[in-house]
Amino acid sequence: MIDTGLRAGIEWSRYAVKLVLAGEVISEQWRDLMARRAGLDPVRDVAALYGTADGGVLGNETPLSVRIRRLLGEHPAGVELFGTRRLPTLLQYDPADRYFESVDGTLAFTADSGVPLIRYHIADDGGVVSHADMLAFCAAHGLDLGTDTGPELPFVYVFGRTLHAVSVFGANVFPETVTIGLEQPEVSEWVTGKFVLEVWENADHDRMLRVTVELVPDAANTPERARSVAASIRDELLRRNSEYAHYVPPERQLPHVELRPTGDPDYFPFGVKHRYTR
Repeated sequence: MIDTGLRAGIEWSRYAVKLVLAGEVISEQWRDLMARRAGLDPVRDVAALYGTADGGVLGNETPLSVRIRRLLGEHPAGVELFGTRRLPTLLQYDPADRYFESVDGTLAFTADSGVPLIRYHIADDGGVVSHADMLAFCAAHGLDLGTDTGPELPFVYVFGRTLHAVSVFGANVFPETVTIGLEQPEVSEWVTGKFVLEVWENADHDRMLRVTVELVPDAANTPERARSVAASIRDELLRRNSEYAHYVPPERQLPHVELRPTGDPDYFPFGVKHRYTR
């Protein structure tokens, strides 16, 4: 909608746009992209919710959690805290309303809802960090959070479910890493951000990563653009996914990219919830 408005000449900065998000892990590059296009503050004007149909809203981003996430995304301390170079969604929650625990690296919560839920296992990978421990961790690594360190609520971080990844040569490829490749300046102006990951075999039965990408309306589908997208995705995978960098042979690291028009019925049909993997 934002991109369509820009093409129609709308100056979004005149409308004090705020974004409330749910259902997907976003990157900080995407948040910055929306800030530029909609004229908003990426820290205070974009907030993700974490929830389930059976548990309701479980937590939400705050300006504090967003600032911490943005700092950790570019700092080695992020790997120490989260145990991986993947950047999870980082939220705060009220333990009197929804009480989180981490059980063997996955999340469970307890809530006094219509049907009481006790250590309800939602199969999302993640963990919990107290407010005091998070501030101490950031201070120990020299991360400047400023003077606004409230609300004094614990943090929960969420990776989502590993079943949303595809595996190539034993390397798990997660949609959020591919997303960052599509948000780079050299390609972001003519792709919508929607894509589908598949493991594909070529005519010689060599397995490789296949990425089908949606073009913005009226964008030209050219071999040069397909190569640019493939290179951008590969570069982010090599930078952010050590499994991909070490397990996938160098001659297979460049994904096969196919560009398709907006609303392509086979991959990007209108009116249904998009799935990023097949």
